[in-house]
Amino acid sequence: MLGKDERFIQFQAIQGGITMVMTPEHIEITTRADHMPGPEQGHWTYDHYATLPDDGQRYEIVDGVLYMAPAPNRWHQNAVLEIAAYLRTYVKLPHHGEVYIAPFDVQLSTRTIVQPDIMVILNKNFDKIKDARIVGAPDLVVEVASPGTVTHDRREKYDAYEQAGVSEYWMVDPATQTVEVRILEGQRYELLGLFSAKQQMRSRLIPEIEAITVSQFFLTA
Repeated sequence: MLGKDERFIQFQAIQGGITMVMTPEHIEITTRADHMPGPEQGHWTYDHYATLPDDGQRYEIVDGVLYMAPAPNRWHQNAVLEIAAYLRTYVKLPHHGEVYIAPFDVQLSTRTIVQPDIMVILNKNFDKIKDARIVGAPDLVVEVASPGTVTHDRREKYDAYEQAGVSEYWMVDPATQTVEVRILEGQRYELLGLFSAKQQMRSRLIPEIEAITVSQFFLTA
């Protein structure tokens, strides 16, 4: 298994040759919410999480550590909308499973509660869906990167999804119009592919998605 720093370096190497867009100098990033009253960091659980105030912030717990994520930008929201629409077409409408978008809690364990941008639960795992959250690993998780969340998505959340047994993980980057697809082989993620705007999308879990060109995930008016 690659270490967190090695994995991020690998990502940068994979992205070689792709033009990046400029972002503002000041970027709000996902940070540890050390200011919040509650247990010591590393000891947060779902019970503590359930008592957090509804203050408009987006909180998650990974391995007992409480994090606070910044509000998404419009490129992020546009990509989430388009991808969820295609997943609805290829998963929900043909009655293969359910598709949900954030904010909706996913309890991967007592000490890890996250809100993926998009999640898919196939019919065989329908019992994981509760009224207020999903308990257990979704079959597919999609995280759409914003400048302030990309590192967290590729480190802490990558490890959390891998350890919990999420079968397929898409890391979507609107800045480069790419989708990196990781599939679970045994207990480790392997790269299925890094797909750029002009390429056909691929998924082991949802093969029908191959009818889509990646650029269709990033359509704007």
